[in-house]
Amino acid sequence: MKRILVVVDMQKDFIDGSLGTREAVKILDGVRELVSSFKGKIYFTRDTHGEDYLSTREGKCLPVLHCIKGTEGWQIEQSLPTENAVIVDKPTFGSTELAELLKNECGSESAEITLVGLCTDICVISNALLLKATLPECDIRVISSLCAGVSPESHLRALESMRTCQITVV
Repeated sequence: MKRILVVVDMQKDFIDGSLGTREAVKILDGVRELVSSFKGKIYFTRDTHGEDYLSTREGKCLPVLHCIKGTEGWQIEQSLPTENAVIVDKPTFGSTELAELLKNECGSESAEITLVGLCTDICVISNALLLKATLPECDIRVISSLCAGVSPESHLRALESMRTCQITVV
């Protein structure tokens, strides 16, 4: 069985930058340890916006500049090993490109796809649901202790929503 790890948006702006949280900082060591020891293919997603972010639909709802392509805050946290990983830039919460890449990667094989990262209640849940819809026979898993939400409460609500949609939360 194929094993795939998806590390969602572990970028400076979400850890200790413009949208950083204590909870995001707390998961960093565990995510680094998992990535370093993972036996399988690794994908990183990178939230990616342009200079015009504040004029976009998302920017009007969340008027905080973050993850502007090419900036320090856009970069994946430098302590995470990315040299053997596939990096997918995504312009919105969930990545249809990631879903297609994993569909091609898995083919008709069954796979275990594990997600960790930020933010549980926005980008992790969006990608988990896209993957569940695209690859319904794969075991989609989320490691709750290696995710952080906008708030601890929204983190828990997102985990419960994913459980309801038959995503394994460990």
